[in-house]
Amino acid sequence: MAEPLKRRIGLGLLTAYGVGVMVGAGIYVLVGAVVADAGIWAPLSFVLAGLIAAPTALSYAEFSTRLPEAAGEAAFVGQGFSSQAMALFVGLAVVVAGTVSAGAVLRGGAGYLTAATGVDSALVIVVMGLMLVGVAVIGVLESLSLAAVFTAIELGGLALVIWAGGTAEPSTDWAVPAALPNMSIMAGLGLGAVLAFFAFIGFEDIVNMAEEVSEPTRSLPRAILLSLAITSVIYALVCWAAVRTVSVNALSQSTSPLALVWQVARGTSPDFLSYIAVFAALNGVLAQIVMASRVLFGLGKRTPGLAVFRHANPRFGTPVLATIVLGAAVILTGLFFSVDRLAEVTSSVLLSVFVLVNLALILQKRRAPAAPFEVPMAVPVVGLVLSAIALITALGGML
Repeated sequence: MAEPLKRRIGLGLLTAYGVGVMVGAGIYVLVGAVVADAGIWAPLSFVLAGLIAAPTALSYAEFSTRLPEAAGEAAFVGQGFSSQAMALFVGLAVVVAGTVSAGAVLRGGAGYLTAATGVDSALVIVVMGLMLVGVAVIGVLESLSLAAVFTAIELGGLALVIWAGGTAEPSTDWAVPAALPNMSIMAGLGLGAVLAFFAFIGFEDIVNMAEEVSEPTRSLPRAILLSLAITSVIYALVCWAAVRTVSVNALSQSTSPLALVWQVARGTSPDFLSYIAVFAALNGVLAQIVMASRVLFGLGKRTPGLAVFRHANPRFGTPVLATIVLGAAVILTGLFFSVDRLAEVTSSVLLSVFVLVNLALILQKRRAPAAPFEVPMAVPVVGLVLSAIALITALGGML
């Protein structure tokens, strides 16, 4: 009989985990790209992106109370489509996306640290990767507690940016009263929202912690919705501080827009933000290793060929073999693949999973409407449509 995972996680840590996954290194570079589309209305693009993500997040919230299992999306799609083959496909897709995403973030974080210290990037990738794998093996409570510390450091950096932008002299673009949104501005808002949507990917990782949550049917939907709401507010405030302080043209052309905000607002070096970006990277890598190893653990229950991963260490209460295999894959990915291509693949895979999860919930609600946490049928329908649009946009950008 397979050893169970230990239920050690409450609502607070679970929500911090969700916020930490979403508020990653991406916000440090994404603001400029969104501003290029939406101008000074970019903060509204982030709010709109949060609303676009909300229906799919609600679909995940309902499904998480129907099937509180480690391989969340795989279980959802498997039951919705009544197909174990679909469950295996989705589960492996999530594992690949998590591995690729963690590899990209690990490589990016190592780049920041190499630039600041001059240490060889390959050595940084290996050492950082091994340290994070070690933490993930020791225990989920220890992993999520460390992730919460990383999240606090990330949020502290963003709070400083918000404070600097909010107290600085307004930029010329902000000081001149803007016209009410016309069709052209609304189109820019929409394009900016589609781009900003990718900053909200991460809430889905919460469901894969189900077998380590003390009250899963109560805590999972709350953590999903709380983390999405908190992240939406943070993103909107960060973007507001940016467009209030720096001109639209300068922001849209900058590769480090938040560092530019600090430099313009305070007139001092923004180098400390590079170190905060390293903590953001560590947080993202640890979260993905923990999540993807739990998916492998959950797939071991459903697929005989993966049963070797359906074991938790009696001492640590974690899936040690799955964690080590995933950690090694993340380190190798970070060493040998480019960040841009890895990020594009991750987004496309996850959006495909969103489409399938929304469709699976539609099918499941038709068969069995009752659930501990229920949303109207319109929610997964809207989530399906919006995820499909975002997927088509993402694929178009890759071609």
